[in-house]
Amino acid sequence: MELEELLRAMDRTAANLKKLESVWERAQPFIPTGPQLGSDTQYDGLKTAWADLLPGLPPIDGWTITDPLPNIEDMGQAFIDFLDIGVPPTHVYAVGDKPGADIATYRYRLDRARRRAARGRLEQLVSTVDAALPLAIGSATGDRLELLDNEQTQKIETAIGEIARLLGEDAESIDRWWDLHRHMRFSQEQDWHDIIELDWPAVRAGIEAKALGESDPLPVPDIDLGQAASGKLTGAATLALPWERLDDDGFERLLYDLLRDIPEHQNVEWLMQTRAPDRGRDLSMDRVLHDGSGGVRTERVIVQAKHWRSRSVNAVAVSETATTGKLWGPPLVRGIVVATSGRFTADAVAWAERHNSEGTAPHIELWPEVRLETLLAQRPHIAAAHGLK
Repeated sequence: MELEELLRAMDRTAANLKKLESVWERAQPFIPTGPQLGSDTQYDGLKTAWADLLPGLPPIDGWTITDPLPNIEDMGQAFIDFLDIGVPPTHVYAVGDKPGADIATYRYRLDRARRRAARGRLEQLVSTVDAALPLAIGSATGDRLELLDNEQTQKIETAIGEIARLLGEDAESIDRWWDLHRHMRFSQEQDWHDIIELDWPAVRAGIEAKALGESDPLPVPDIDLGQAASGKLTGAATLALPWERLDDDGFERLLYDLLRDIPEHQNVEWLMQTRAPDRGRDLSMDRVLHDGSGGVRTERVIVQAKHWRSRSVNAVAVSETATTGKLWGPPLVRGIVVATSGRFTADAVAWAERHNSEGTAPHIELWPEVRLETLLAQRPHIAAAHGLK
């Protein structure tokens, strides 16, 4: 089946489901919650409408809604019968709740099926935009007000339009989604720089999150893990991670999840947008410190993310971070972590050691890729969730 044909079927199914929900909203007030006699002509009409709509909900993985709306006359009499014998009418309540539960189950299955259908194509479209964006401004003259309209910008706009089609209503909730469309509409050189630096990193992360819901498992090989573990294994475990899979925003999101997973870290939060002009005060947290006597104190720590793969972080970058760190607050910043997916130069390491030996705040910690890889090796679920495993 063609992808577009399947999406049209899903769109119509979603419309039918909304109609069914509307019928249930009008029918629910008629559902008995205690003893009663007789039925209601208006409810009988809603029962007919419910039955008419059910053929518009095709099976999803072999399941669909088949039960009619309950007979409220029978329910009312059942409450009387249970009252006579002194038994709680649990079963009668379950009958009244079932239509709503069936609708919720069907919607969950429909959303999951749509994500499954769109996932592969979304990955292709994201790769298309990733490749086209640098080329879109490659021939720009430097005039920030120049209109850019070329093969690459058209390719990007087409890809974004298809992404919107695949995600449906979910696209509107993605961070900077409407900023991206506004910048594409104006299409000046300065707009395309904003798309590259601000809009697309956020939208890209949102697309990846929508493509894989919280309940969708990460892909795993079709094997019995116990049997595989009992067999003869070759090779060795490695700490190395494919950092090139992450952009700047993705690297910050990884750090955010990693920092939150460390028990001594509390109140982890983003401070501003990626690549902000104030030298990247990216994340902050409160670090809880315990001493041997049972004392506890908390210190404020800033974490600066540097997703630098083509060059190492040098002493100038570290010293600038320390200098501006003295101006941050309140509360007073006691520590600064510079975390990079690459490495630090020898001069940077020497500068940080010399600064810390003087005992002046803030204390500088350098987290190169090897330290991050060690931390993530102890938390493989985080690395896997961000596509590094």
